[in-house]
Amino acid sequence: MRHAGLIARRQDGVWRGALIEGPSGAGKSDLALRALAHGFRLVADDRVLAFAAGGRLYGKAPDTLAGLIEVRGLGVVAAEAALPFCEVAVVIRCVAAPEAVERLPEPRTETIAGMTVPVFDLWPREPAAPLKIVRIMQSLGVPL
Repeated sequence: MRHAGLIARRQDGVWRGALIEGPSGAGKSDLALRALAHGFRLVADDRVLAFAAGGRLYGKAPDTLAGLIEVRGLGVVAAEAALPFCEVAVVIRCVAAPEAVERLPEPRTETIAGMTVPVFDLWPREPAAPLKIVRIMQSLGVPL
């Protein structure tokens, strides 16, 4: 189980996701919440079960957290139209400050459940962060 959130967008009948990782209080849930307004759907908030199947990496929420998202200042609420699982296309690492994001980063990957996934740093509190996830996924050839 990973301390992360998972959001997804649909293309050609397939839900492809961004696994959002970072320490507690980094802004993972806030970023996921803002991404929902940009065409993403929630898969998991706070905890993600990652698993490989058919040569691809997938993620889903633990049963006790399925369909729920934390909204700081409000509490844990139901997310509209949450997905039961999705393929994980990219890992987004939440960094503490905007200057921690390299302007022109070298490609990086991480192996999760035996599958290699590209990794990108992002300052989650930036207003354009959800749109940057869209662009990152497009740059990887993940059509959105």
